[in-house]
Amino acid sequence: MTEKRQHAYTTEAEEPNPAPETSHAERARTMLALNQVGVLSTHSSKCEGFPFGSTMPYALDAAGRPLFLISAMAMHTKNLRADPRTSLFVTTPEAQRDPLGAGRLTLIGTAEPVPDDDLAAARAAYLGRHENAKYYVDFADFSFWRLCPVDLYFVGGFGVMGWVESSDFEQAVPDPLAEAAASILEHMNQDHEPAMIALARHEKGILASAAKMTAVDRLGFHLRLETPERVRSVRIGFPTEVRNSDACRQALVNMVKQARAGQTE
Repeated sequence: MTEKRQHAYTTEAEEPNPAPETSHAERARTMLALNQVGVLSTHSSKCEGFPFGSTMPYALDAAGRPLFLISAMAMHTKNLRADPRTSLFVTTPEAQRDPLGAGRLTLIGTAEPVPDDDLAAARAAYLGRHENAKYYVDFADFSFWRLCPVDLYFVGGFGVMGWVESSDFEQAVPDPLAEAAASILEHMNQDHEPAMIALARHEKGILASAAKMTAVDRLGFHLRLETPERVRSVRIGFPTEVRNSDACRQALVNMVKQARAGQTE
């Protein structure tokens, strides 16, 4: 019997107005799309049985498979030719200041040279991510490889983790707000803390003295709130899905208007 996979979530007991979450598959695909460098672990040919880690720039093909441009002289290339089983570990920039609280993923699979029919697309995708690779992409000892996913383990932070089926990962697409998220967070945290405090009270019944938006996606956003009792994190959903920064801004404006109107009633 195949063991059913379980996911763990961080939730508030009996939290009012629970908000929908994007799937682990979508969040993993988004994280891969936003980043450009990971750690590739191969099976060491020199030290049999031991993993060998390498810093690895990557791009993604249309199916979300990581693409590598690697030299025949590199140790990881020699390892892959002997044993194509490998994994790619990717994390977010927040890991520099909060390594255990930041999102990360491990993509497990087999590596293979990119077939001739796919080389042109792989080259375009890779140079689109790594412009400086144009100086060595045509060297005779460099070639394109791709990682074909077998399984994926996603960690979204403390208590948020789970396995993602390769079929779910292949069907997922990056969140449409992913590239705009950083600027949305910066704007809200610099200019609209009172609005977020009002949202916390209206949507969750929480009286906070300080608020910070820590994440935003097409379905909602996370707030980190300071209350007299403790610091807590809550998720608030958008009334309808938002797919660009303008729609996100308008949704937030409308939500804040409703929150402030509710406080005066």
